[in-house]
Amino acid sequence: MNLSDFDYHLPESLIAQNPSNRRDESRLMVVNRDDGSIGHFRFSDFPGFLKQDDCLVVNETKVFPARLRGKKAGTGGSVELLLVRPESEKTWEALVRPGRRLKEGAEIVFEEEEVTATVEKVLPDGNRLIRFDGDPTGLIERKGSIPLPPYIQREATADDSERYQTVYARTPGAIAAPTAGLHFTPDILDQLDQKGVGRASVLLHVGPGTFKPVEVEEVTQHSMHAEYYEVSDSASEQVQKARNLSRRVIAVGTTSVRVLESQTAGDGTLQIGCGWTDIFIYPGYEFQSVDVLLTNFHLPKSTLLMLVSAFAGIDLIKRAYEEAVAEGYRFYSYGDAMLIV
Repeated sequence: MNLSDFDYHLPESLIAQNPSNRRDESRLMVVNRDDGSIGHFRFSDFPGFLKQDDCLVVNETKVFPARLRGKKAGTGGSVELLLVRPESEKTWEALVRPGRRLKEGAEIVFEEEEVTATVEKVLPDGNRLIRFDGDPTGLIERKGSIPLPPYIQREATADDSERYQTVYARTPGAIAAPTAGLHFTPDILDQLDQKGVGRASVLLHVGPGTFKPVEVEEVTQHSMHAEYYEVSDSASEQVQKARNLSRRVIAVGTTSVRVLESQTAGDGTLQIGCGWTDIFIYPGYEFQSVDVLLTNFHLPKSTLLMLVSAFAGIDLIKRAYEEAVAEGYRFYSYGDAMLIV
């Protein structure tokens, strides 16, 4: 399997720079794996594709204001930190820009703030361990901004603080949204509840690996970044209920897929627990838990596109993406959705 197998042409004009006016007015492409058919709908039609006692699995992670801007002490040069994960109460792993200015011992100051930060260590992958000399929590809340993906070529606004979150986001810790869930509204969820569709909430904090390019031609040689996940008693029970009734498990997004596939035992039960997963799903993978997948349209040559291709088949996904481009679908985080049944 070569990296070029997952390439496609996308006009830049189809990369969504802003969310739709309403979450549920996004377009919805429905791809049927059995007969290869492709249909075109709106996300407001989504409840019609689910049945009583199906189980919808959502990722309740919440994006936190992980981007901090400061200046290098002494020179005044601009510095940008993207906080990835806490290592301790006052130490965070972070991506930094520009990296060449921030060697070990470099100090960072933040405008009108008493808290400063020091580069404690340069990690093998180029990330830094950043040690704050005070409580970073307040600094993040006051000075942090939502870290929009690099292909959204504008600064984050106050609207992004609401729209770049799912309506069911609960647990802060992600630096990117589980974007398939951005289309849901309270009304859509109410419709699903009234229809008798079960819902299980799992957790996976989306990390920088979601944007890490695949740099090897043989895709099986790619290494995934590990991401933290949790599966609760309630989630396991909801999934098992659907299984017992011979109903479907519908994963909302690739992050939910990665949790389900990481925690499903050989007998098909979803195990309770937490940990770190670096599961890499590409064509040839045999799915253990997911019957239906709701997802957005992903970057060429990305691990997300490989996962979707594993679920539906490379040829069908290529045809679906070609049709999406021809029909003017909006791509990536703020773009339209695909339901694979």
